[in-house]
Amino acid sequence: MSIPIDIVSIGMVTAVGLDAPSACAAMRARLDGFQETRFHGSGSEWLVGAPVPLPRNWIGEKRIAHLAAGAICEAFEAVPEARGRTALILCLAEEVRPGRPTADGTRLLNLIAEIAECPPHGRSRIVAHGRPSGHVALEQARRMLAAGEAPYVMIAGVDSYLTAGAVTHYLADNRLLTPDNPNGFIPGEAAAAVLCARHGAGPIRLLGLGLSREAAYLYNHADLPFRGDGMTSAYRAALAEAGIEMNGIGYRISDVIGESYFFKQSALASLRLVRGHHGFQDFWSPTESVGNVGAAVVPLMAGMAMTAARKGYDAGDPVLIEASGDDGACGAAVFTTGKARRRSNR
Repeated sequence: MSIPIDIVSIGMVTAVGLDAPSACAAMRARLDGFQETRFHGSGSEWLVGAPVPLPRNWIGEKRIAHLAAGAICEAFEAVPEARGRTALILCLAEEVRPGRPTADGTRLLNLIAEIAECPPHGRSRIVAHGRPSGHVALEQARRMLAAGEAPYVMIAGVDSYLTAGAVTHYLADNRLLTPDNPNGFIPGEAAAAVLCARHGAGPIRLLGLGLSREAAYLYNHADLPFRGDGMTSAYRAALAEAGIEMNGIGYRISDVIGESYFFKQSALASLRLVRGHHGFQDFWSPTESVGNVGAAVVPLMAGMAMTAARKGYDAGDPVLIEASGDDGACGAAVFTTGKARRRSNR
C-alpha cells in the first residue's frame, strides 16, 4: 500500500552553498563550485572538482558525517517538532563502487546521529544504490508512512567522488573530465536531505514513482543495443501512477553527470513517451554547478524543485525528477505543487 506524501522541509550542503537557500540561488544563477583539487589529472595539471568549503578541514568518514548532519539539521530547523519522531533513510554510494567514501554505513549512521544530536529512530535504514538511491528511499518512505511506522521520514543522501580511490579508478577508466577527455564528469561531494510526511503537510507532493533497470548499462559487456529501455520504463511507471502523459510534464530535473551516455538515455526516454502536442519543456541539472555528487543527487533535485516552486521560478507543474546509476538502476519521480500551470522562463 502506498499513500501520497509531501516534502515539508529540505537541507543542503554543497560546493555552491552550505544551506539550501544559498545553494538553490547559486544553481539558479548557474554558478558553479569547480576548482583545482589536490589530485593530479591525466597529465601534470591538477584535477578539477567540486569540493564543499567546510569551515574545518575534516577528512574521511568524519567529513562525510558532518556533511550529512548539516543537511539534516537544516531540514529539522523548519520543522522542529519532527526531532525525535523521524525515521532516517540514509542514501549512500554503491557498496561495490571503487573509492566509496565510507565503508561502514551503520557506523556512519550512528556518527551522523551523534553530530546532529538526534538519536537514530528504530526504523532508520540505509540504501546504498548510488545516484538512484533517493528514488528507492522515496518508495520506502511512503510505505513507512502508510504503515504508521513514524510520523516523519528523513531521506538524506551524502556522497563524495573526491577520494583517492575514486579519482584513481575513474581516471584510469577515462571517465573524468580532463583536457584530454571531454566526455567525462567532474567529481564532487555534497549532502542533501528532505523531510517527508503524509500528504497535507508540505508544499510539494509525490504523485508517481517508477523504478527499473537498464540491460544495456554503461559497463555491460554483452554489447546490447542501447535504447533507453530502463529509464523509459521508470518514466512510464511514474507517469502511470501520476495519471498523466509525458506531454503533461512541466519540466524535468536530471542527474546527468556530463557523459553522453546519460544524456542519450534521458532524451530517448522522453522521445519514446511523448504523444500529441508538446510545448517547450525545460531541463535542469544540479551537476552543472556541483559535479557528480552520487547518492546526494535525488534529495538535492527534490530540494531544487521545492525551492523553485516556493519562490515562483519553477518551469512548470508537475516536475519529473530522474536519476540512474552506472549499474543500470533507473528511477523517476513526479512531483506537483498543485498549480498545474506552465511558465515560460526560469
